[in-house]
Amino acid sequence: MAIAVTERQYQGQAHEHSRRLMAAWMQELAGAESAGQPTGALMISGNCVELLRACHILPMFPEVTALQNAIRRKSLPLILKAEQAGYSSDNCAYVKAEIGLFLDGGMGPGKPIPFPTITVCNYVGCNVYVKWFEHLADVSGSKLFILDVPFARTDQPSPADIQYVVSQLEELIALCESVSGKKFDIDELREILAHSARAEEGYARAKELCKHHPAPFDAYFDAINMMGPINVLRGTREAAEFFDVATAEFEELVARNLGPLNEERFRTVVEGPPPYPFYKNFRNLFAKWGAVGVASTYSTVGGIWEFGFRHDPRRPLESIAEQMLRENLTNRSIVARYGQIKRYVEESGADALVIHSIKSCRLFSAGQGDMRDYFIQTLGVPTLMVESDLEDPRYYAEAQIKNRIDAFFESLEHKKLTAGRAAAAGEASEYENKSA
Repeated sequence: MAIAVTERQYQGQAHEHSRRLMAAWMQELAGAESAGQPTGALMISGNCVELLRACHILPMFPEVTALQNAIRRKSLPLILKAEQAGYSSDNCAYVKAEIGLFLDGGMGPGKPIPFPTITVCNYVGCNVYVKWFEHLADVSGSKLFILDVPFARTDQPSPADIQYVVSQLEELIALCESVSGKKFDIDELREILAHSARAEEGYARAKELCKHHPAPFDAYFDAINMMGPINVLRGTREAAEFFDVATAEFEELVARNLGPLNEERFRTVVEGPPPYPFYKNFRNLFAKWGAVGVASTYSTVGGIWEFGFRHDPRRPLESIAEQMLRENLTNRSIVARYGQIKRYVEESGADALVIHSIKSCRLFSAGQGDMRDYFIQTLGVPTLMVESDLEDPRYYAEAQIKNRIDAFFESLEHKKLTAGRAAAAGEASEYENKSA
């Protein structure tokens, strides 16, 4: 009988360091109003956080606030409050949780989550976000800036597209100067971008280590500990130093052949965000089968650093524009996402693809049925698709999800055993022939 798979208590320096850094950011955000520090709301995907830092605007991310409330299982009352105010049940649950926080009195003057001074909608792929940030600017009275990023139509952005975004960044700089009362310094931006490039290199190196067998961490579930520093804190020295600590820890685990589980039986690539209200429960459904995420698309929602892009201090505004145009997950076609996943499967030696389809996120879920068929029928990659939501607990049916996961891995385990027996029989036959 196989030894039961158990989770090793492996949360070490990287896990604790990430928690401290994110707590410090939240504390700074809570004190911004009393300190007279202007704040700027941004999206995670393809964000220009470095520019806000150079303009002395403290970045805040409504998605992160919504995510944290979901993990703490506080999202449903906020979602219901937004629906009572007229938001559709089919609307993005992130939007409803954030607007519900405002309606519930959890955001605004004198609150730990202040109103933003400026609201920067860095539009990338999802038009729901435009309306969300328009509403946020309206209720908060903040200045709204819509940063239009053309959709990626070719492998490389055209010079015209880059210049189009750069011209908007220059307009944003002027707005930030009027808000902060401080003159923008291009050399300060260069220094910030150098910190970003160093963090991006560290994040890419950490994920590269997951190609090792066993992977030193779960590149889907554990990646959340690194997504805070790389997305929210990018451009700071603290974020760059965080990845020095993280990669050193993961390299040590690789040297000791240690992973997050006592046995890595299946290596998976995961598509789609996790169900944050049931994060641990969802993870346990895979851990019991010895399944470890060795790559994920969601961990690249702020930037696809593992494919080589780094912010370039020598070309500061152009570099920021290129990252917004090309090197983020949601500004690319679903066919490009196919290529990203295929590369992950091949380079990491994955056994299967897992698709977590999100009911309230059309950007991620649209076309995932076709994606499943493509990977199963065209590429021959075993693929599991389950459905729930990243924020709304009403759409998480654990019994149904568990049945699908168990059936999938039971079948995968049977195929592995059958293949192993066939290979062993072939070796024995070859040995007998040679002996004869």
